[in-house]
Amino acid sequence: MKIVSWNINGIRAIIKKDFAGIIQEMDPDILCLQETKAQDEQVSETLEGIDNYNVFSNSAHRPGYSGTAVMAKKEPLDINMGIGMKDFDDEGRVISLEYDDFYLINVYVPNSGSELKRLSYRQEWDKVFFNYLKEKERKKPLIVCGDFNVAHREIDLARPKQNYNKSAGFMQEEIDGMDRYTGDFIDTFRHFHPGRKDAYSWWSYRANARGKNVGWRIDYFLVSKALVTSIRKADILNEIMGSDHCPVTLEL
Repeated sequence: MKIVSWNINGIRAIIKKDFAGIIQEMDPDILCLQETKAQDEQVSETLEGIDNYNVFSNSAHRPGYSGTAVMAKKEPLDINMGIGMKDFDDEGRVISLEYDDFYLINVYVPNSGSELKRLSYRQEWDKVFFNYLKEKERKKPLIVCGDFNVAHREIDLARPKQNYNKSAGFMQEEIDGMDRYTGDFIDTFRHFHPGRKDAYSWWSYRANARGKNVGWRIDYFLVSKALVTSIRKADILNEIMGSDHCPVTLEL
């Protein structure tokens, strides 16, 4: 099974960039999308011409903001939107799909913001979402993927010293939140590539950052320890364009 996660930075924008062709090329069994920036009916309409996938979306109440979607070849046993707390669920950030052997959870973690205005909100989110994951894991192992909006270690961004405790995505509070996740779940990319540098999944649109590979690794696949022996491969598809993020993959 091949699962792909991708922050597409607007589903109605990326569909104009041969999104259907990219999906055909990647050929995932399940494709998890973040930042759809569209309402549920707009997501359905936009993806209407792409065959062989069941589409599930969770849109923010605020139009054109946030939002997640999953495209799955195999119908799940069950689907849940959100984490059961209104303060966090209004932004359409989580979709959980249940399969025979695991839960797949697609997440778009809140950004702390350019002036760190949402850093405290983000800290609370990390705690609540972690507890949600642990509750789900009591029933079945988890695969958790998406844009976590944090570079975990210095190796995960091109300019750590310039950004540490100054920029959203590399604040110690956010790193602490990621430590909590990786204390219980396996960061699959680092499981296979513990020392790999210059491996990023997001680049600013400014100053030709992607061309220079001045990036951040903020998109992850985390799995329950019980699933580690089932993982064949985890990678970053940084050659695939269309968004300021690139897809990340997991093969079971």
